[in-house]
Amino acid sequence: MNFADLKKNSKTNLESLVKDLNNMKSTNKYVDERFWTPPVDEKTGNGTALVRLLPAKESGKPWVETFSHSFQGPGGWYIENSLSTLGKEHKDPVSESNGALWATGVEANRDIVRKHRRITKYISNILVLSDPKNPENNGKVFLFKYGKKIFEKIQNSMIPVFETDTAIDPFDFWSGANFRLKIMKVDGYPNYDMSLFESVSPLLDGNDKKLEVIWNNLYDLSEFTDPNSKHFKTYDELKAKFDKVVGNTMKKEVKPSVAGTLEKSSSAPSKSPIKSGSSAAAPWSSEPTDETEDDDDDDTLGAFARLVNED
Repeated sequence: MNFADLKKNSKTNLESLVKDLNNMKSTNKYVDERFWTPPVDEKTGNGTALVRLLPAKESGKPWVETFSHSFQGPGGWYIENSLSTLGKEHKDPVSESNGALWATGVEANRDIVRKHRRITKYISNILVLSDPKNPENNGKVFLFKYGKKIFEKIQNSMIPVFETDTAIDPFDFWSGANFRLKIMKVDGYPNYDMSLFESVSPLLDGNDKKLEVIWNNLYDLSEFTDPNSKHFKTYDELKAKFDKVVGNTMKKEVKPSVAGTLEKSSSAPSKSPIKSGSSAAAPWSSEPTDETEDDDDDDTLGAFARLVNED
């Protein structure tokens, strides 16, 4: 292309470049279409939808609890699933680091732990009954990833806070209840406080033929706790990524004088102010839980995470 052609095409160059950028995004970004995202208005951040939680495909709980980490360091972003999801026999480099830092009692180290805290998410099968923004989703089975606020509502439906309320199994085809999602943007984050279960009712009027079709379309949740699945990297891979992201800042923050204290206290009970009943605390770690975690943590960084993790 000569200079004359360059000048002639100058007005269309931007359009061409934008098209190239969009093509890059569409080819680099992996979207798991099995997962449903609650609809929200782009301007207000508010939204509503009606879904039904579904039972497990196989025997066991109709949800899985997952842990992940999402933070930025001198060496970039660390956005990875935590091996602590797999149980106490699977150690995770971030959890190990958080435990050691928290045990020092140094507030600067504990600030690092708070930034590196675990994010708790749950995954269940759902049937979308009404998605006003995306009606093509209505009547389809999806996976739904949600946070602790929604999980608390599920817990409260099974174990009511008030004795006058009747306990229900929200995942049951026949004696469950539809879940009305009400999303409001509060302080810049989606808030699910107004979401609620409706009255008990059989799904699809209890039509066994239709329910069996739903049953056959349920996703197996076991892949999200399978150490050999694509959702988990090895300890060594995660350790290398973690070291790259944090650089040498961790060594600078941990004072040399604390090393001896750590050795002496390694076999002693943790003095971390963690509630003994907290499910978010790793059995081998004294790091704090993510009790202040927002439901949108995963949504905010989800798309970017897929790009970052490709390096």
